[in-house]
Amino acid sequence: MLALTTLTLSHFRSHLRADLHLDGRPVAIHGANGAGKTNILEAVSLFSPGRGLRRASAADMARRPEALGWKLKGQLTVARQSYEVETWSEAGKARQVKIDNKAASQIDLGQICRVVWLIPAMDRLWIEAAEGRRRFLDRIVLSFDPGHAEATLLYEKAMRERNRLLKEQIRDAGWYRVLETQMAESGHRIHAARTAAVDRLRMAQEAAETAFPAAELELIQSDGGLPDTAADLQEAFEEGRFRDLAAGRTLLGPHRTDLLGTYAAKGVPARDCSTGEQKALLVSLILANARALIAEGGAPPILLLDEVSAHLDVIRRAALYQEIVTLGAQAWMTGTGPELFDEFEGRAQMFTVEDGATGSEVVAG
Repeated sequence: MLALTTLTLSHFRSHLRADLHLDGRPVAIHGANGAGKTNILEAVSLFSPGRGLRRASAADMARRPEALGWKLKGQLTVARQSYEVETWSEAGKARQVKIDNKAASQIDLGQICRVVWLIPAMDRLWIEAAEGRRRFLDRIVLSFDPGHAEATLLYEKAMRERNRLLKEQIRDAGWYRVLETQMAESGHRIHAARTAAVDRLRMAQEAAETAFPAAELELIQSDGGLPDTAADLQEAFEEGRFRDLAAGRTLLGPHRTDLLGTYAAKGVPARDCSTGEQKALLVSLILANARALIAEGGAPPILLLDEVSAHLDVIRRAALYQEIVTLGAQAWMTGTGPELFDEFEGRAQMFTVEDGATGSEVVAG
């Protein structure tokens, strides 16, 4: 099992302080719009690498108007082992991490905790830019392969430097060779990990009996495809250098990958489905992610489902809650009222978030 058993927020967003004691069951958080429910989910998302579910800067997460900084602390249970995790930012500086009171990196955090989320901003995932779909897939990839974060950071750092050379019209091949080697090695790792994750999701969907429609996934490249090996990718970077010089940016690589989805049973592209069907396809992928991890002998990731009931009818909502309980996942969900979680029938831990004198207040029950 992977779950938080305690969570403390200090000066985080609208919360001056909040203490949650958790028993491993799914967590249902309800309250009025703007009360601070999503802020709790954002705090949980920071127990994994990255900038969290809002992709905000550390400075933006600090409680206003003080802006002193913020701190999150939690007891994390992974299988039969427990970790004390702290992450914080002081006065807008980059966030820091400690695991069991020892300084750690965000990549270290990714080795012990997997978090996947679905938030309202992703409801248009299938019809907006490819960047959002890449981020969605990469979060799933990270749950299977914690090293994916490091590969992505290495690739992006090398590409930024290569793009700088391209914009400055530097033509000396020696300046590019080292960067293109780094990009080829990390880029090949990224593409291989994404491909493997798509295969895992496909198999998990095929093996499941679920109320949610299967999504047939395909990775595509705007330029026709990526080479099969790191050496071939490096050669492609070299051959495309003059084209990239003209464009002032790198036109080939995993940063140009797109994820296409199709409602498998209907053969309809996800972008052409109804809003409810698009939401159901995303939920299906999140559940498939959890099932795939379990099939490989692991624990399901922590699931963050913000306002998940918005486009689900009562039948699908009940089906979702049943699947969460069956999977044994610690899912954190938000909604405006407790009635949205009636179908859990006591199988979830309930919290209310209210506006208080000093900001958001969390009440158990």
